[in-house]
Amino acid sequence: MQRFTVDDVPAVLWAPQTATGSLIFIGHGGGEHKSAPAIVRYAERFTAAGFAVVSADVPNHGDRPYDAELDRTAGEMIAGEDLASAIAAFQHLVSRRTVAEWRAVLDHLGADRVGYWGVSLGCGLGVPFVAAEPRVRAAVLGLAGGSANAAVAAEITVPVRFVIAEDDERIPRDSSLALFDAFGAREKTLHTHPGGHSDPLPDHELDAQVAFFTRHLSTHPQG
Repeated sequence: MQRFTVDDVPAVLWAPQTATGSLIFIGHGGGEHKSAPAIVRYAERFTAAGFAVVSADVPNHGDRPYDAELDRTAGEMIAGEDLASAIAAFQHLVSRRTVAEWRAVLDHLGADRVGYWGVSLGCGLGVPFVAAEPRVRAAVLGLAGGSANAAVAAEITVPVRFVIAEDDERIPRDSSLALFDAFGAREKTLHTHPGGHSDPLPDHELDAQVAFFTRHLSTHPQG
């Protein structure tokens, strides 16, 4: 695991023993950071399949300096709306910063064949990133709703695998389905698994995600 910084954004890179030449960018969840245990678990699964993996701390997470103004903005937004809508709108606001930051990380690494993985906050920030970044060729997203990102999701045309937790206590199912419906991708699949919003993804889902990225990021695509 290699730690590095790009334009004051702390990031970490996992390199596989046998490289495929492709990279997966992991967007971490709210309250997590670039090398949280869950992120390490996913990174180890992907590197075992030959992918390089990178993750970066988002504002007010991990090793980023504390931004009091960002916290105040979040508090004001949450006080003025229902929680799900406020979270989605706040993520959309933060993505104005993270899209440019994450693109700079890809530039630094010289990546040109990229997959994106992000659920919860990682989905809220990931939708604008995937829509804006042509190097991303496939995305795993989920555990998020569509109130702020639906219009941007329509711009995503790369294959999408979207995951929903059956007992998600934070994101209403109708909101998740609205986001899924909004994706402009011709190839998009919806996958549900038992558990709540913060429960770890089951092994079979991770196995399927590895196969998804292998299929779409391979230099020799399989049928």
